[in-house]
Amino acid sequence: MSDLIRSTAAELAAKIASREVSAVEVAQAHLDRIAEVDGSVKAFLHVDAEGALAAARRVDEDVAAGNAPASPLAGVPLALKDVFTTEGVPTTCGSKMLEGWRPPYDATVTRRLKEAGVVILGKTNMDEFAMGSSTENSAYGPTRNPWDLDRIPGGSGGGSSASLAAFEAPLAIGTDTGGSIRQPGSVTGTVGVKPTYGGVSRYGLVAFSSSLDQAGPCARTVLDAALLHEIIAGHDPLDSTSVDAPVPPVVAAAREGANGDLTGVRVGVVTQFSGEGYQPGVLRSFEAAVAQLKQLGAEIVEVSCPSFDYALPAYYLIAPSEASSNLARFDAMRYGLRVGDDGTRSAEEVMSLTREAGFGAEVKRRIMIGTYALSSGYYDAYYGSAQKVRTLISRDFESAFATVDVLVSPTTPTTAFRIGERTGDPMAMYKADLCTIPANLAGNAAMSVPSGLSDEDGLPVGLQIMAPALQDHRMYRVAAAYEAARDAALGHTVISQVPQLEGAAR
Repeated sequence: MSDLIRSTAAELAAKIASREVSAVEVAQAHLDRIAEVDGSVKAFLHVDAEGALAAARRVDEDVAAGNAPASPLAGVPLALKDVFTTEGVPTTCGSKMLEGWRPPYDATVTRRLKEAGVVILGKTNMDEFAMGSSTENSAYGPTRNPWDLDRIPGGSGGGSSASLAAFEAPLAIGTDTGGSIRQPGSVTGTVGVKPTYGGVSRYGLVAFSSSLDQAGPCARTVLDAALLHEIIAGHDPLDSTSVDAPVPPVVAAAREGANGDLTGVRVGVVTQFSGEGYQPGVLRSFEAAVAQLKQLGAEIVEVSCPSFDYALPAYYLIAPSEASSNLARFDAMRYGLRVGDDGTRSAEEVMSLTREAGFGAEVKRRIMIGTYALSSGYYDAYYGSAQKVRTLISRDFESAFATVDVLVSPTTPTTAFRIGERTGDPMAMYKADLCTIPANLAGNAAMSVPSGLSDEDGLPVGLQIMAPALQDHRMYRVAAAYEAARDAALGHTVISQVPQLEGAAR
């Protein structure tokens, strides 16, 4: 495997800026890697080789002219989840409903990446409209986990996480509504970050659940994630939910944390995230991670957040309700799929036929749940009650953060399960997000960092670190310190152990 493919994003940016290597060479190396292994992994829905090489050439021209880099990641390749509008490039959200749609504008995240000189390789696979925990709900087939091609890479952003683990890209962007960045990060041995809600613009992000959706960085190291975080974050007047506040100093925190000293940091262990339903190997990995934090000087305390026990049912009322409203825009009248428009049918008939053909089973399930929860006579009993639980969860976080700096838990109760194992059992699938959902409901920051491999099956396990809203830098400091200590203890990085995949085409 090429050294360019193995390098971190920070290392690549430094090599490009010093002219040790060109951005075109870096982009081509990753495009070659995609051509080599993506037939097996299926991380990408669309590879924009022409656009990527053109963007890389512009970076090289700037470097040759002696101009300062557009950003600390100028020239570094990135895989973009196919839920962000990208001008002139197919944006499908993993759905037949938007097959072939080429948006006329860029999402704010897309625009900021381009302005920063980041090279967008293409669009990654995802559960349809971000509804799922395994990327099996994509209308274009499942993505596979590079650690074991028979297993899921997480969801909904499995394409982004798999592209990192397969060394097809050093950086990726995902979205996290109930864990769709962190859970894929956990099961693929990569870093996934959900910033504070409103910390990254949602303009041009095709909405699933507007009060929960949050874009965030995905990477193979904590520092790389922090560098990407600072590029995409910041106030956006085009997004009414965007927070008008300074971007937390996440890069400085990651660099500080790498020194390995957590003296004075209070870490709360959430007692609700353990016990029945948790894989023993996951719990052992978590306990070892907590012990490592203690060795670094952190004070460890147990914290009870009793309302977290109700997060899963509350989420599966709030998110489908908002999905029911948001997905009503796909009406076959303006853009996207249109079925049955033969001149003899009414608009209502065309709309019904299109939605029947265009939406997959999971999307239909959630639309029906949400529509029922919002219906007359049931709104207060279901949606209203779920919002009250949401308030209680936020209060539990506030109470916890009054006594600790960050909270920690396993990211997900199990390692990656086999493709097809849970498709017939929606509740089993939903439980993959058991630990991640509370942070979405409260809107605070959370991330997953690899905590090694399970001693049961040799698959990656993630450590979740949660911080108060707008205090994202706290979790980066803790994550970077843990990452450095973990690698020193192992003698290597977690991601270095992923199978090479050469010649593994299926």
